[in-house]
Amino acid sequence: RKEEELDSKDAIILHQFSRPTNGVPSLSPFCLKMETYLRMADLPYQNYFDGKLSPQGKMPWIEYNHKKVSGTEFIIDFLEEKLGVNLNKHLGPHERAVSRAVTKMVEEHFYWTLAYCQWVENLHETQKMVSLFGPFSDLLKWILCHLTKGIVKREMYGHGIGRFSEEEMYTLMEKDMRTLAGLLGDKKYIMGPTVSTVDATVFGHLAQAMWTLPGTRPERLIKGELINLAMYCERIRRKFWPEWHHEDDNTLYESEESSEASKTYSPLQDFSFYSRTETFDEEGNSISQTPDTDYTGHSLFDSDVDMDECRDQEQCK
Repeated sequence: RKEEELDSKDAIILHQFSRPTNGVPSLSPFCLKMETYLRMADLPYQNYFDGKLSPQGKMPWIEYNHKKVSGTEFIIDFLEEKLGVNLNKHLGPHERAVSRAVTKMVEEHFYWTLAYCQWVENLHETQKMVSLFGPFSDLLKWILCHLTKGIVKREMYGHGIGRFSEEEMYTLMEKDMRTLAGLLGDKKYIMGPTVSTVDATVFGHLAQAMWTLPGTRPERLIKGELINLAMYCERIRRKFWPEWHHEDDNTLYESEESSEASKTYSPLQDFSFYSRTETFDEEGNSISQTPDTDYTGHSLFDSDVDMDECRDQEQCK
């Protein structure tokens, strides 16, 4: 097939794996991290699901003004430099150091235990979620998933974590999840009341445990004992992914941040353009209005929303 030429002039083109069939945006923690970051930073972008890896063999990667950048950390650095965005500007030096340490724990350690659960132990369920269509799609999915299983096991062995027993790997996974739960506590986001880059990273990984690993130990842990992590995932999903609806949605994770507006969904974005928008009030003043805000520009899901006051003002009908 003749390859389509992309014009990335003043446009962010995000290359990533195809959407899974279960309604989750991505089975890749790093693809989900990158797309969530773009939404958190309020950067318009266009998805491109060509399956083509970057020149470094990475996924996801972006094109901007004909410049190709891969590796989520380098992509974020590039966008900060070129577009002046910075989700960490409210953090002090100590908080930035903690944020980076958490990011590395999640991406260099927790990730591998998730990959094992997703592509080795729970491969049969993962295979059902892979999106492939056309003749022999079932056979191709089987081949693709088993090739991925072999790659994951080989890379885990090279990393070192794959040399432990399954029980030992799950022990390490549980320690990482408990560390995240302890760090989050009763805060809205990892570093406090305001979202930062580390939240895109943590969400991209925890979302796999929440929505792509049915019946597994990480899912039971996050939806059971570590309920604050489940509420954290729901909080980010509803705020930055208003069109993402999962068939297993449960009011167990809802709080005063939820509203009837959060139960209105549209399909996930595919090749289409995504941007959070601005509107204007009757006097011509700009109001930042996103899928999770009301006409005043106030977030429907902020933790400081007083629901009793809202009911009195009949704003939550």
